[in-house]
Amino acid sequence: MAKRNFPLSRVYGLLEPGPVVMVTTANKGRANIMPLSWHTMLEFEPPLVGCVISNRNYTFGILKATKECVINIPTAGLAEKVVACGNHSGRTLDKFEAFGLTPVAAQCVKAPLIGECYANLECRVADVRMVAPYNFFILEVLKAWIDPAQKQPQTLHHQGKGQFMVAGETIRLPSKMK
Repeated sequence: MAKRNFPLSRVYGLLEPGPVVMVTTANKGRANIMPLSWHTMLEFEPPLVGCVISNRNYTFGILKATKECVINIPTAGLAEKVVACGNHSGRTLDKFEAFGLTPVAAQCVKAPLIGECYANLECRVADVRMVAPYNFFILEVLKAWIDPAQKQPQTLHHQGKGQFMVAGETIRLPSKMK
């Protein structure tokens, strides 16, 4: 076996859990977008999602204050806009306007959906016990939207240091799970 040491600072790139999402928040009439890849499903019903948002990010303060957001799931066609949103702060820039994204009114929360995204999950913060020690929010999905025209969307998966994998081939294997 010809394995070698791997830097601990890069382990996250091996375990990134799922597609890069774009979290939208809104406070005092101002919306923001933040790309996020550190998230995980925690429960089926009601759907619970855990996510880590650094307390240095503009989104952290908005989410902590409003206790609601939208998780927007972009496809690979939005990759450049996703990265652009991540490279600029919402403190000083309207990312919807700057990057040509469409805010769409949500049904259950004040934060907008991103119209160009394949799917959108309206969420409220369900548990904050892990926010102070780990910046880990637990969100409950209140309403989910999907574009039925996109049959097999290719999502982005962050591998660290500006590298992304695009979801590819889908395979089906028998499962006895309900």
